Amino acid sequence: MDKIVARGITPVTVAQFLAMRLRERTQVMWRRLSAGSRPLPDFLIIGGQKCGTSSLYRYLITHPQIEPSLTKEVHYFDLHHARGERWYRAHFSKCTEPDVRGLERGFLTGETSPYYLMDPRVPRRVQDLVPDVKLIVVLRNPIERAYSHYHAQVRRGRETLSFEEAIEQEPQRLAGEEERLASDPTATSYAHRHFSYLTKGIYIDQIERWLDVFPRDRLLVLHSKQLRGDAASAVARVVSFLGLEPHDIEVSTAHNVGSYAAMSDQTRARLREYFRPHNERLFAFLGEEWDWD
Repeated sequence: MDKIVARGITPVTVAQFLAMRLRERTQVMWRRLSAGSRPLPDFLIIGGQKCGTSSLYRYLITHPQIEPSLTKEVHYFDLHHARGERWYRAHFSKCTEPDVRGLERGFLTGETSPYYLMDPRVPRRVQDLVPDVKLIVVLRNPIERAYSHYHAQVRRGRETLSFEEAIEQEPQRLAGEEERLASDPTATSYAHRHFSYLTKGIYIDQIERWLDVFPRDRLLVLHSKQLRGDAASAVARVVSFLGLEPHDIEVSTAHNVGSYAAMSDQTRARLREYFRPHNERLFAFLGEEWDWD
């Protein structure tokens, strides 16, 4: 049987993937009965997609004061919002007292759903339910992110165009989709999720949407290069941001890493110019420049 990638972590057969999903759904069903004694998340890793969020989450949940969610990517605030708060709480570990937050209950918990950064409805939904949550963003050179994203879609059988064709057709594929999502709480968009190779790399527009409803000090922005070059320091920054005690975390293994042929020099030069003004706005916001050129 052909293999697929379940949750973007481990290659498994289709049968194994379906069995895993069935177990998850069964657990959620039973855990909803005790939803009142389960917390809401203290932190969310909201994106970006293909920027190292899987690795960061795997590193963080080895901290003794962090309890993982039932599944790494819950997607409550984007894809499953209609299922309600009890369904969402079912994904987190039980407390000794209902609705006790923070270290008073002995642990923090959170999840990572990278599409949260992109979906225009998510910031307000998060603010309405968990206004004190801390938000973590990991950003990668948008050219590399787009190319990695494209190859992930090819591997999953979703993309049949060449990379150059795909980015050429992206405006047509995404035309009107963000406006439709913003105006309809029940809408979903396959193209917006899967074919937004360049749009997802205009990070500053997405960050500003989150800062419309959250204060700046609630948001931590990391460079994905830090996770690759000095992961221990990057994770320590997140641990400090969350108010946890320092702890040595094993960070030697990267997660959800793909391999593919190099991008053409001509396409890279074109995208360098495309992203330049957006990157300049991002660097002005961050107060520092990253070596993306």
